[in-house]
Amino acid sequence: MSEGNSSKGCIVAVVWLVLLVILGGAVWFFYTKPKEEQLQSDTGSDSRYTHEVRIQADLFSGYAVLRSEEMKKNLRLDQIRLTMVEDEADYDARLSALEDGDVEMAVFTIDSLLMAGARLGRFPASIVMVIDETKGADAVLAFDEGVKTVQDLNTSDAGFVLTPSSPSEFLARVVKSHFKLPDLGNDWIIEANGSEAVLKHMKDAARTEKRAYVMWEPHVSQAKALPGAKVLLDSSRIKGLIVDVLVARREYLRDHPDKVRAVIEAYSRAAYHYQNDANGFAGLVRSDDPSLSGDEAKAIVDGIQWKNTLENYAHFGLVDGAAAGGLLTVEDMINNITDILLKTSALEKDPLNGQFTSLYFDRILTEMQSDNFHPANALAIDGLGQGSGDLQGVRTNAHLGKLSESQWKSLRAVGDLDVQSIGFRRGSAAISTSSEHELRRLKKMLENFPSFYLRVVGQSRAVGDPEANRRLAESRAKSVGEFLQGEGVPAERMRTEAAPATSTAGTAQSVRFEVGQVPF
Repeated sequence: MSEGNSSKGCIVAVVWLVLLVILGGAVWFFYTKPKEEQLQSDTGSDSRYTHEVRIQADLFSGYAVLRSEEMKKNLRLDQIRLTMVEDEADYDARLSALEDGDVEMAVFTIDSLLMAGARLGRFPASIVMVIDETKGADAVLAFDEGVKTVQDLNTSDAGFVLTPSSPSEFLARVVKSHFKLPDLGNDWIIEANGSEAVLKHMKDAARTEKRAYVMWEPHVSQAKALPGAKVLLDSSRIKGLIVDVLVARREYLRDHPDKVRAVIEAYSRAAYHYQNDANGFAGLVRSDDPSLSGDEAKAIVDGIQWKNTLENYAHFGLVDGAAAGGLLTVEDMINNITDILLKTSALEKDPLNGQFTSLYFDRILTEMQSDNFHPANALAIDGLGQGSGDLQGVRTNAHLGKLSESQWKSLRAVGDLDVQSIGFRRGSAAISTSSEHELRRLKKMLENFPSFYLRVVGQSRAVGDPEANRRLAESRAKSVGEFLQGEGVPAERMRTEAAPATSTAGTAQSVRFEVGQVPF
């Protein structure tokens, strides 16, 4: 056979091989595969689910309700499959997953949502529910030998040991933004990889160091047991700042509001179930993380306030007055948290440009309230529910009672609030108009610290008649106290007094604001 004929034969063979492959593929695609699929269909079952919702979160115990079997069971009633997507608190990746449509919903702290949105340059998700608020689960600790009050951190060699991009970092920023710490250095954050690592730093540290250690439970309880350790400030002393929220992808929220409502209602029912269950949230947290001891689970639960339905209505501004219990609205929380991030240079500018309402969606909760939703209703059947009047109530901070003289003396100082120097008309106790604005800002700061008492300490220059100076300082403190009382700060929460004159500087003619707490 010639070389040309051999080549032609090879080409023909290849062509036939290709045709056979195509034919075989066609037979499989049009005949064999449909028969197999039909066989599977004939011998299988229909899914109980008609929809899937993917929620991205980390393993924080506060999200245990989302991961619970009760939550999944409630959603099955609506034929919705819940898939939890776990990450390692990578908020940037979490927000990108929402934008890309990889997940429909996710969980953030409000500060982490603001920071991630600022870095992304947009906010592809909107807040639809408040999940929980930390109430002691996070704390700032120190050794008394080196740091007696927050003011001892007002030095260039001081620092906060903490886990970056965590509630611990934000709690440290709350301290830095609210207390007078002008001399704290630029490198005030000392990074550690997790709360347990922060605890190790504390155990290994010299007791005289100007260091604060920020961690979360169960390590807070372990740190408090160290000799000489104390809590400078924990999250039970603040309000509306370390808050976890559920967000939904904006396109999904627009196209499937019924599914988002189903998730919110399923969560509300699950939280209601564990609130009333014999084992409660502690049992849930232990089942979520079997490595925890009973005491550790209790410490975690004691530090988290899971939000009920009525509290969500209050946070979204759907109830007011006494029914709202003094809870901050989501709008105000976003505003306050943005201020803290700006003041501590975590943000260069407000990423929302003051449009705080653009970050949350209140229509679903409004509809639930209008429909008298009750979390005890597993199904919308007449007679099962008890009406919105029987919803779990709004939990508020304990009212600060009037203190005796000895109790005022025994208050443990926390630190001086960061208030610009209060001006008075020359030689008088009349507050300048510009300083009235600063005192209103102080009143707003006090709302973030509902369990602190306030000492208004008048100061005067050590020049001239000492007794006259003392009287002037005392009258200025009293004048400020009366102004704050007129703005709504309870009189029993404040004490006005004069400090001995020790400086001849002009700045000594102002008023100092020291907050204190009843000893733990």
